[in-house]
Amino acid sequence: MAKSNHSAVPEFILSGLTDNPELRAILFGISLVIYFASVLGNLGLIVLIQINPQLHIPMHFCLSHLAFVDFSFTSSVTPNTLVNFLREVKSITFYACSIQVCCFITFVVCEQHLLAIMAYNQYVAIDNLYPILMPRKLCNQIMASTYVYGFTVGLARTVATFHLSFCDSNVVNQFYCDKVPLVALACSDTHIKLLILLIIAGFNTLCSLLIVIISYVFILVAILRMHSAAGRQKAFSTCASHLTSITIFYRTIICMYPLPKSSHSLNRDKFVSVFYVVVIPMLNPFIYSLRNQEVKHALKRIKEKLCLADK
Repeated sequence: MAKSNHSAVPEFILSGLTDNPELRAILFGISLVIYFASVLGNLGLIVLIQINPQLHIPMHFCLSHLAFVDFSFTSSVTPNTLVNFLREVKSITFYACSIQVCCFITFVVCEQHLLAIMAYNQYVAIDNLYPILMPRKLCNQIMASTYVYGFTVGLARTVATFHLSFCDSNVVNQFYCDKVPLVALACSDTHIKLLILLIIAGFNTLCSLLIVIISYVFILVAILRMHSAAGRQKAFSTCASHLTSITIFYRTIICMYPLPKSSHSLNRDKFVSVFYVVVIPMLNPFIYSLRNQEVKHALKRIKEKLCLADK
């Protein structure tokens, strides 16, 4: 492909998931359905929380932001992936690739910290400490700082990645622009860059995961102090959806990045990324809708109102 000694190539070629035309057609159909479900689920959850005063509490305020991040996250990659399923040459311009990398990192970091904030929120909700520990003003400040931090990390890592020299190949071994396969294309020494990427990814993952673990230790203590069996059951039900979402997200992210280079397979990461980029944003709204009692009751009220309107 493009061979040069310049740091900026005009475009990159994405290897995609498969070269088989029939399999690409099948993957296109499956991905389109999943993306449609993801958009409908996440935007629907945001609207549901906005129009129901009963859901105007910090936990669901954070949940609406998680839905926005999931929608933005999958939308930064999936539409271009759908188009590429129908193309023989899956090219993306240098600047479009850099924007995709920046958006991808930004929303991943935001999701990590949102899940940590929601874990803390679970503890606050179970101990009924919202007025003291999570006033609305503090919620807005936390959300703003999450987006600012996510964008700062995304921009810094994108600038560092695209300042490398790409001189031998412009074929990215992934179905979207991802920093790890991009760094692998560089003709300069990338050991320090890869180490920095690993440290930053590990720092964000471990910090957010530590907050989650500490929050759930306090939650467990709070639940064990409860004398009512019904209260304990409600508390476990409140935590179930969040625990499910956290388990899926962190299990996937730990499989992808915080691994030594010797055991890091880019081909394996392609298929892990499909779940990470396409499936998880679709699963989250359904997990929170089906396992969150307040959201289920809000959906039931909407359904009853629609039934009455039809009569």
